[in-house]
Amino acid sequence: MKSGVGDLTDICVAGITPFTTIDFPGRLAGVFYLQGCLWRCRYCYNAEFWNLPPAGTRVPLDKLLQFLSARKGHLDGIVFSGGEPTIHERLPVWMKAVKDMGFEIGLHTGGMVPEYLEKVLPLCSWVGLDIKAPFSLYEKVTLIAGSGALARRSAELVLASGVAYEFRTTFHPEVLSEDDILEMARDLVSMGCKHYTFQMFHPDHCTDKELRESAVPIAGISANLRQGLKSLFPKLQVRE
Repeated sequence: MKSGVGDLTDICVAGITPFTTIDFPGRLAGVFYLQGCLWRCRYCYNAEFWNLPPAGTRVPLDKLLQFLSARKGHLDGIVFSGGEPTIHERLPVWMKAVKDMGFEIGLHTGGMVPEYLEKVLPLCSWVGLDIKAPFSLYEKVTLIAGSGALARRSAELVLASGVAYEFRTTFHPEVLSEDDILEMARDLVSMGCKHYTFQMFHPDHCTDKELRESAVPIAGISANLRQGLKSLFPKLQVRE
């Protein structure tokens, strides 16, 4: 099928950010939030995109095409986010159709379906991979057994691909300890990770009432943890 409208007919975009300077490093971009996710991460702030198609909302195709057409020459790229983009077998087709329109492709993913991630990496200019926890403790965050093994495989694929990337972790001290974070960081470094972002939990839009109302203080990253991460990663960014 020739790239174009036909390739995007079944794309399940549930929401759009029309302009961002932070979601695709070095580019002006738009973000497509794909519908559906198989994990239930406790700190997730995009829970409205959890429902699998055909449940949930969908941006009409004509609106999506108008958006893409109007932004040719104005945006550098489109980021596929979610939800979780890699649960969709048709993701490579959708990405290629958008890329053929002249946009670079970015991807935000938790790496939950490594076999689909592997197929789309050649289409991507940049990947942001969420690393939830030490791989042995993934279920504490995702609430899904076996998720850590999938995430590890996806991290290996990203690192081997040569695609520009960022690994990033959201931290709530009630879910993980600082020792857990440093254990995870050392493991990532041993795998070859050099680009890492650490971000503190924020309650906005989080559906987990226990975390939102936790009595454990969220005071920002401690000096010890900051120094520990800084000593491990050549490129460290901290978002508080």
